[in-house]
Amino acid sequence: MALNDQRRSSTGGFDPWRGQSPAGSERRRLSFNPVAQWDPPVTHEEPPVGVVETSKSKRIAQVAVAAIYCLLAAGPVFGYAAIKPVLVQEGVYRETCTKQELRDGVWVCYEQELRLNLMFTVAAVSTNVCALPVGTVLDRFGPRIASLVGVAFLTLGSLFMAFAAELPFDGYIPGYFFLALGGPFVFISSFQLSNTFPKYSGSILALLTGAFDTSSAIFLGYRLLYQGTNGSFTPKKFFLCYLVVPVFILLAQIFLMPAQSYKTISELVAQVEEEPPSATINGDHRTPGRRRGRESVTSEITALLGPKKADKRVAVEDKRANQSGVYGAMHGKTALQQVLSPWFVLITLFTVVQMLRINYFVATVRTQYTELLHSHSAGVQVNEFFDVALPLGGVIAVPLIGIVLDHTSTPFALALLVGLATLIGAFGVIREMWAAYANVCVFVIYRPLYYTAVSDYSAKVFGFATFGKVYGLVICLAGLFNFTQAALDTLTHRTFGNDPVPVNIILLVTALFVGILLVGFVWRKSYTLSREKLEEEAEDAREVLMPDADEDAVEGTHHNGTA
Repeated sequence: MALNDQRRSSTGGFDPWRGQSPAGSERRRLSFNPVAQWDPPVTHEEPPVGVVETSKSKRIAQVAVAAIYCLLAAGPVFGYAAIKPVLVQEGVYRETCTKQELRDGVWVCYEQELRLNLMFTVAAVSTNVCALPVGTVLDRFGPRIASLVGVAFLTLGSLFMAFAAELPFDGYIPGYFFLALGGPFVFISSFQLSNTFPKYSGSILALLTGAFDTSSAIFLGYRLLYQGTNGSFTPKKFFLCYLVVPVFILLAQIFLMPAQSYKTISELVAQVEEEPPSATINGDHRTPGRRRGRESVTSEITALLGPKKADKRVAVEDKRANQSGVYGAMHGKTALQQVLSPWFVLITLFTVVQMLRINYFVATVRTQYTELLHSHSAGVQVNEFFDVALPLGGVIAVPLIGIVLDHTSTPFALALLVGLATLIGAFGVIREMWAAYANVCVFVIYRPLYYTAVSDYSAKVFGFATFGKVYGLVICLAGLFNFTQAALDTLTHRTFGNDPVPVNIILLVTALFVGILLVGFVWRKSYTLSREKLEEEAEDAREVLMPDADEDAVEGTHHNGTA
């Protein structure tokens, strides 16, 4: 979820990064499409909605309702660690266990663990790959249609999960798959609401992102309810009740939400600039009325942005761009040139390894610590702590993300990610309860920081003209590579006798190696780009000063000649 780059996108006309883009994208509509070009809107598309045309109370209601349904539907599948014990207790995939495993009374058998983890792996992969079709639907048909597609997927997912035990085929994997697909359609469609109050666009995006991170608590709430009723509130009852959520989103889209995205500030500014106050229509002079309309739009823009002047905003953003150290490194290049560069290859390798580690830990936290601590009850205790910490970490990390990405360089941010990832890997091989709690605490802060830092890197290095295609490809490839999680499960259970330490060490060493390569490359390029910029500024300064020096020399010669 790309908080930093989305925050800048929502105030396109005042964003110096866009202004410096060779593509001149500051006049173009904000696009969520990872595959399409930055083409002008085609004639059949409806224009974006003007913020000034919607009342303030309605815009407040839209943001509040979006935050609620994102909390309920954006990413509940990432609460898999919380619902997995319920599914195990309900006997899901228990038929795959051997007779010996059943006689031993194991909590979860090998094949059962693989099938359950495959359910989450498919959901995690589809969530990442889904960014491609979501962007296309959103750009072409608008947020309402995109959200309604999400409603359909959420409904299908709920019905499959509710009746999976009664179906003649495996309904759990498609059910969880559809729930995973529905989340991005609903969540990404809500990003454009940051334009409802441009002055607070960052806060709105933080609210929506926080709702997404907290949505993993939905299954935690259900697990607690399941345990509190001694299993009488079955998954079938829960998922039938959950159908209220897609119905709520459907009603909100029909009666409250805009059919098309709100205009960005750049589009409002363009509206003022492109409409001359003295224009006439068919000889009918309407100067006073048009001038009043122009002045009204201008005053609305000022009210929306607040008293802070645009030039001051530009100065602040320009300072942040310069502070990055790598801003503009690949701007102006084609998407193919960017994809073939070390900038792309290294960040993709890093993302692949880290996303695999993150999703593998989410899927196996209980089984890992049951083996590490040699106690099922200790594994349950760590799992329950993780279920609470995961959504809370997403909220707590928001200010940390802002500080790191807005006030430090990109090499520092990447080095911090590598350091935290190494710390998580080190805690993951220590067989102590304190290390388990420490691991969970660092993990839940690292996860949202990692996702946002990767999108921030992509925006700064590759630029917004190709951001959707390049960043979408990074996430898509990383998501597809998550299917190798099954191989990690096989290594853990069969090769290493259920001991998670060897696999954790493999992941630790691989991540550290790739991380060092990435940080080393980016730091070196940052130093090189900084030197090149200083040389360019010095050259520009000489070009400005030399004409004055030549003029003074000519005047001095003239005076000497006359004397």
